[in-house]
Formats: sequence, C-alpha cells, structure tokens
Amino acid sequence: MNKILNLFKKGDIKSTLIDNAMYVILLTILVVVSILRPVFLSPNNLTNIMMNASIRIIIALGVSGALITRGTDLSAGRIVGVGAVIGGTLLQRPDYAAKFFPTLGDMPVFGILLLALTVTALLGLINGLVISFLHVPPFIATLGMQSIVYGISLIYTKSQPIGGLKTDYTYLASGRIGPVPILIIIALAMMAIMWFLLNETKFGKYIYAIGGNEAAAEVAGVNVVWTKIRVYVLAGLFYGLAGFLLAAKSGGATANYGIGYELEAIAACTIGGVSTAGGVGTVQGIVSGVLIFEMLKTSLQFLGVTPDIQYIAIGTVIVMAVAIDIRKYLTKK
Repeated sequence: MNKILNLFKKGDIKSTLIDNAMYVILLTILVVVSILRPVFLSPNNLTNIMMNASIRIIIALGVSGALITRGTDLSAGRIVGVGAVIGGTLLQRPDYAAKFFPTLGDMPVFGILLLALTVTALLGLINGLVISFLHVPPFIATLGMQSIVYGISLIYTKSQPIGGLKTDYTYLASGRIGPVPILIIIALAMMAIMWFLLNETKFGKYIYAIGGNEAAAEVAGVNVVWTKIRVYVLAGLFYGLAGFLLAAKSGGATANYGIGYELEAIAACTIGGVSTAGGVGTVQGIVSGVLIFEMLKTSLQFLGVTPDIQYIAIGTVIVMAVAIDIRKYLTKK
C-alpha cells in the first residue's frame, strides 16, 4: 500500500497515465462499445478489422522510417494510388468488355507486382534525392511529389475507374491459407521484415542515429545522405505493395485511391509511439497504433456515429496524440 502511495507522490502513475492516455481512452471506448454492441468482439468482425488494418499497417511501416529520421512523407497516399492503378490496368480479365488495354494479353500477377514496386520505388528514390541533395524540407518535397504523382495517375488512367480484375489477383486479398487471410499473412511478413531492418541491421541503427542527432550521426561516420535515400526508396516499396493489395481487395482502382492514407499512417505512427521529434519508434508500436486507429473508426461506426462526427473525433485523436508526444519530448529535455 505504501508503495502505491509513494508512486502517487512521485507522480509515476500520473505520468504513466498521461504517457499512455491514448491507449487508456481508446480501451475505454472499446469496453463501452463491446457492452453496447456485443457483436463488435465477434471473430468475424475482428478478422474484418485486421484485414482492413493490414494495408494500413504496410503504409504506416513505410512512412515510419521518414518519421524516425525527423522527416515525413505526404506523398504516401498518392504513391499507394500508383500501385493500385498499375495493378488494376494490367491485371484485368481477358474477357472484360471495358478493358483498359484491349489488346493486352494475360499478364502474370507476380510480374505486374514487380513492375508496380519498381515504379513506386523510383518515386521514393526521387523523394530521397530531392530531400538529401537539394536539401528541400521533407514536408515540401513530399507535398510536391503528392501533387505530381496524382497528376501522373490522372493522365495514365484518363480519370477513368478500373474494374474487371482477374480472380487470381483479387485472391491475394480475399483468399486464405488455412483459417488465416492472405492479406494478414502479407502484413505479418512486412512487419517481420521491417522489424529485422530496424533492429538487426546497420541501416536500422543509422535511421535511429539520424533521428536522434543528425549532426552527431554524420560525425560518427553515418552516411546520412545515402541512408535517407534508402529510407524513402524502402517507403516507396511498401506503398507500392499496399496499393497493389488495395486494388485487389476492392476489385478495382482509380487515381483517387490512397487519398488521405498518409495522414492516417502518420497519425497511427504517432499514436503508436513514433516521436515527431525523431529517433524513436518500434514496429510493435506502429502496428498497435494502426490497430487502435482502426478500432476507433469501427467503434464509431458500430455506435451509429455519423461520418461528419467521425471526422471530428478522429481529428481530435490526432491532435491529442501529437500533443502527448510533444509533452513527452519536452519532459525529457
């Protein structure tokens, strides 16, 4: 009992509650929703939440590298859209009446995936080069890329929606291996790859070093320019995969796919403990942030909250997450 009282006196419990305020608030919401709508915790609904979160997890993993190095990537959503339209236009059924390329034969899914990843990696490379060599702030560089990529997507698709996708393509998002959806398996694989890169490679150590103190990292021998370029190329690969899967999941694609996904990914990373001050972030935190964000949206839908109020609630959560993160940073200083 004395230990508990001492914790209160020292402010440890208060500090812990404030540091984890987002988790406490959202856990409270989940408890309330599950009481009011017991079906919320049904296996089918939880699986659907996981499947919806899988693509967002991949995007968040991509943007996390930029955030940890004190950057950002506002082009993420539009690059996701590029991956989607490449997959959508080149993997339509041969007998589809409104085929985008009428004379195009049956294309292999894996080959088109590689093409999509190559294109999105090149877009990430351009981001990295502009930021590293031209010294354009990441916010401005990726904001410009966002606009450029969207324009390219509109020109490529002629602003037309794309449908009639092949079943072996859509199977990536709808199929299962045993009881586990393929989409979730792919997300788990990407989580494992990102965890390995951040924790078991020099590249990962350089990312944290740059985020912690870029000048000190450079003095210590870290190739800051090359590391940042690789961060944005890696991000492009993750976005391309996410877009490719997004088209498979929805059964079609448009140039508007991915709009706003970068903001959700950044918010989810922040909720999951990726510091806006750089140098801090874990894969498990990123994943938990995405799941919390997805749970919040689903909870509001189950409670019958209208879309306009949902936007207000989600925006409030984003501001609170950043405010809490800044408070933790100032406390450490």
